[in-house]
Amino acid sequence: MSAHATAQPMTASKSGPLKGTASVPGDKSISHRALIFGAMAVGETKITGLLEGQDVLDTAKAMRAFGATVVQHGPGAWSVNGVGVGGFQEPADVIDCGNSGTGVRLIMGTMATTPMTATFTGDASLRKRPMGRVTDPLSLFGTQAYGRKGGRLPMTVVGAANPVPVRYALPVASAQVKSAVLLAGLNAPGQTVVIEREPTRDHSERMLLGFGAQLTVEKTSEGNVITLTGQPELRPQTVAVPRDPSSAAFPVCAALVVEGSDIFVPGVSQNLTRNGLYLTLVEMGADIEFQNPRTEGGEPVADLRVRFSDNMKGIEVPPERAPSMIDEYPILSVVAACSTGKTVMRGVKELRVKESDRIDAMARGLEACGVKIEEDEDTLIVHGMGAGGVPGGATCATHIDHRIAMSFLVLGMAAKAPVSVDDASPIVTSFPIFEGLMTGLGATLRAGGQ
Repeated sequence: MSAHATAQPMTASKSGPLKGTASVPGDKSISHRALIFGAMAVGETKITGLLEGQDVLDTAKAMRAFGATVVQHGPGAWSVNGVGVGGFQEPADVIDCGNSGTGVRLIMGTMATTPMTATFTGDASLRKRPMGRVTDPLSLFGTQAYGRKGGRLPMTVVGAANPVPVRYALPVASAQVKSAVLLAGLNAPGQTVVIEREPTRDHSERMLLGFGAQLTVEKTSEGNVITLTGQPELRPQTVAVPRDPSSAAFPVCAALVVEGSDIFVPGVSQNLTRNGLYLTLVEMGADIEFQNPRTEGGEPVADLRVRFSDNMKGIEVPPERAPSMIDEYPILSVVAACSTGKTVMRGVKELRVKESDRIDAMARGLEACGVKIEEDEDTLIVHGMGAGGVPGGATCATHIDHRIAMSFLVLGMAAKAPVSVDDASPIVTSFPIFEGLMTGLGATLRAGGQ
């Protein structure tokens, strides 16, 4: 599957029990950051477990364009010889970030305080996503950005020649925006401060500390106050990337809704800013065991034992949990459809500006499969039909969104009639082994529509 190729329909049919070990790829968020921070260090950073999906490969290509030496040595094994903070060279061509909002926003932040010009673009999905939420705070450093109407790609960013430190309160909970501002602050004098009212994933803070930056996080009445001292010399590191909890969500949720399933998912990140889905599933009655908790590469991980759960019940998901599971609401809505009662997801308006309008995409697809849905700008309510109760039988539009595609394919594994997606090619951006991994567990997937 290719994120940049002709549409590739795929169909999932009711599957027998899923069995075996699901070794999911490395964490996408950490993989992006390992490449970027390695490029900003002086010396060789060694990375194991790197996700080799298209999104991350596009970030690796971008780091080469900015002057770093990035080499693949084997599956998941990479090295980055960095150029130091402020050492990026001006790229000779447009930076194509493919489908990755994380990649483009973090890279913009990284070059925003270096006097150079770079132009960014992406695929059709990424070109629809708003960049103003990043370029607005970056302008406080002295950075200039010129894009299409609505602050959209393609966009040219002119780095600040004489950057100033910034104090910025996040208007929305976004790890991408927080990280972009912190990365820009690395090459600004003095202290850059980011205030977040609601905690978001903290991979950037953890990795900044690991690479030798001076950073503090203070909990106050305003929220988390993150203070970064600019112009450090970052030290190269050895980074072991844990397995991605967002990718693990798909085999985990499939096992929960496909009758008779019993799977093992090793080494999944349990970072508290990323585990909202797993807390929610347990509250719904999911049979998940968290085994052998440990720390790998500075991140908490555990092995998961997951069994079919036919007694799951809908719940009201606390809105304050949204930042820790924002990417997992699509697959949660599939589990909700296979549960009893209604599942209420509030505080999810951020989903409307992801790779697609994920609330609308899931609502329309679930309705087409016979599930009753309610929604407003900030809410999605799914009326569950119980284990094995979803009629299915529809072809669902993915809107060039990998998580929408995988979510509806999981639904097809449990629904009465097959479920197709109009385009499975975007899956390669985050989970290139999805099809092989799921069929290896026993899922019934085939290329083509109905």
